[in-house]
Amino acid sequence: MTTITAAQVKELRDKTGAGIMDAKKTLIETNGDINKAAELLRQKGIASAEKKMGRIASEGLVGSYIHNGKIGVMVEVNCETDFVAKNEEFQQLVKDICMHIAGTMPAPEFVSRDEIPASVVEEERRIESGKEDLQGKPENIVEKIVTGRVDKLMAEKCLMEQPFVKDPSIKIEELIKEKIAKIGEKITVRRFTRYVLGEGIEKRNDNFVEEVMNQMK
Repeated sequence: MTTITAAQVKELRDKTGAGIMDAKKTLIETNGDINKAAELLRQKGIASAEKKMGRIASEGLVGSYIHNGKIGVMVEVNCETDFVAKNEEFQQLVKDICMHIAGTMPAPEFVSRDEIPASVVEEERRIESGKEDLQGKPENIVEKIVTGRVDKLMAEKCLMEQPFVKDPSIKIEELIKEKIAKIGEKITVRRFTRYVLGEGIEKRNDNFVEEVMNQMK
């Protein structure tokens, strides 16, 4: 059996945030391969995160972010206990979600797909179906193309399905699942509001998103 050192356990814990026993057990399973162990822990963590999604989360924080007085975001992120709400990592997650909503384009309009009214989906389907590049194509082909385009549009509108602005390799939903696995409680984004100064008023087009991204760097 491969001998696992304390240094290996510490390295894996620093990389994944796993507990001592979980880290040691996974290193044994992967013959001391840190990268394989980290991947396995992530897979297990996401699986356990799915189980936690059925719990009730009524604590948490209302976070806010204002960029140069031009973009303002408020978001409610829930967890299960007040103890976790005071946790530094949970608070950083709330801050990151606020900054993501402020800095990403297209800006999210809904938390997840189940919030999107059927009327919005149908309107997008109507618009896509009438586009010039689809005229004259067989009906079954048009239906397939329209479905794909609308699906992409709906994904862009949903916070959970957007690539995380600070790490585009993962989506917001995956970011939250990783935190659930690490913190050990159900975490959900309940609602958010995004304000842009002068939105709806005719004015010159300042690149607010670029300013936000520069500040985050």
